[in-house]
Amino acid sequence: MNHTLFRARRAALAALAASVAVPFFALSPITAHADALDTIAKSGTLRVAVPEDYPPFGAVGADMKPQGYDIDMAALLAKSMGVKLELVPVNSANRIPYLTTNKVDLVISSLGKTPEREKVLDFSTAYAPYFQGVFGPADIKVSNPADLTGKTVGATRGALEEIALTQMAPNATIKRFEDNNATISAFLSGQVQLIAAGNIVAAAILAKNPPRRPEAKFVIKNSPCFVGLNKNEPRLLAKVDAAIDQSKKDGTLEAMSKKWFGQPLPASL
Repeated sequence: MNHTLFRARRAALAALAASVAVPFFALSPITAHADALDTIAKSGTLRVAVPEDYPPFGAVGADMKPQGYDIDMAALLAKSMGVKLELVPVNSANRIPYLTTNKVDLVISSLGKTPEREKVLDFSTAYAPYFQGVFGPADIKVSNPADLTGKTVGATRGALEEIALTQMAPNATIKRFEDNNATISAFLSGQVQLIAAGNIVAAAILAKNPPRRPEAKFVIKNSPCFVGLNKNEPRLLAKVDAAIDQSKKDGTLEAMSKKWFGQPLPASL
């Protein structure tokens, strides 16, 4: 083969290879992951998804401003980061999509941890109590299922706490009602001595300031709430966890629990 022709062909092939390689690398850039904590600090604002129709975690007050345990928690985290707070109202269906599509930085919306959610989110340490338990007046001494022997307990038919209590306390007299309102009425009127319900129901009773004020006797099932974050944000997660830990140590969470739930924080939180 003519050496001049060979060199020309080799040069053409090299040029062709270069023309193919350049677009390949241009279409496959290695982009750096944007750190969420740096983004929050740069913007000076923490965007938090919160509930607006789920008291006492989050609701609209008489002054038309958001209020509740989750609202206070969001304010606490914004203060710990030294930034402004932007509250973004959400419901149970859209709270996680708002996070994963970066409409918010955090979800603080009575969010429980499940294996399915852990596939798409990271979770902080627990910041709020959410549990089903037995509640009753201070003068009724009950601390475990065995103490319910001979006691009457109101429960909503088919609710998790009613099903569990049936198995846990076979010697208790459980009076079943068709909905939470009927169960609450039975407790307030003295038809039953105790009530099996979620701590949200107990908080709703306390908000009415009745003569028979329920206090937590024991927990049937514990399912605390967590702050939700996007995956792979270790610095933001560490910042959130540190703020929650500090608020437990200095009594801030205890005060929030008493304010919104009418109960001290459970020892298990």
